[in-house]
Amino acid sequence: MLSPTEPATNRKATPQVDFELDDLHADEERYLDFYREVGVHEDSLVPLAAHHDGPNSYYVLFDRSATWGHPGMAQVLAVHLQRDHEKQTFSFEQAPLPLPAMAQSWLILRGCPPDAIDLDHQLGPPPADDATRSLERRLAGDGEHYAMGYSYTSDDPEDMVIVVALRALDERAPSPFRVLVEEVDTETWTHTLREGGFDTVGEALQWCDDRLTGEAGPLPRVRAAATVSRSAGVAKVPVPHAPSRSR
Repeated sequence: MLSPTEPATNRKATPQVDFELDDLHADEERYLDFYREVGVHEDSLVPLAAHHDGPNSYYVLFDRSATWGHPGMAQVLAVHLQRDHEKQTFSFEQAPLPLPAMAQSWLILRGCPPDAIDLDHQLGPPPADDATRSLERRLAGDGEHYAMGYSYTSDDPEDMVIVVALRALDERAPSPFRVLVEEVDTETWTHTLREGGFDTVGEALQWCDDRLTGEAGPLPRVRAAATVSRSAGVAKVPVPHAPSRSR
């Protein structure tokens, strides 16, 4: 979900994120870690979704500052906070991820109720069709079958696109490598998400590179198997590095 160029006439007033850590002062080193990894960007973080459950808080955040970072950087940040008010301290995990649905999946795997972390689509382009909604539900609800190996986010107003390459954790899976493609239509201010299946990591990464240069053909269909889930997830397991790109 890319939102920096949304027309001002369509844009909801941007809410601010509040991590509610002001009364927790016991662990200075942890504060420094949190500041370096999350808090330094606090003024640029837009809460696309948040859920609070006692000492736990779960956030799907859009990082507006990522557009000025390394080309292709993921612009979504998942954050899980655990507070201990008795000891006046906290712990946290965070993960930059390319797609909001992948951030939802990451948080669900860490205890967030699946029905409690819905996205606020007034803060970015909503899904354009049922195919997009269905695939995003699969991504959010089943994050244990595929590992992310590569992603590239392009927020070029002429071609706003995110490509993600995934590898099956089950070696028996059909189409063991998947590519996810999110595209934003800046005229309708909606987005589509599609999935393709590949036999090798090289084919998957080559398709990603071709899409970013405008030379890709249609995504190959994912081969189905009754005994294997077709969903994709976010656990990070390396795959061979894709060709580097410049913005």
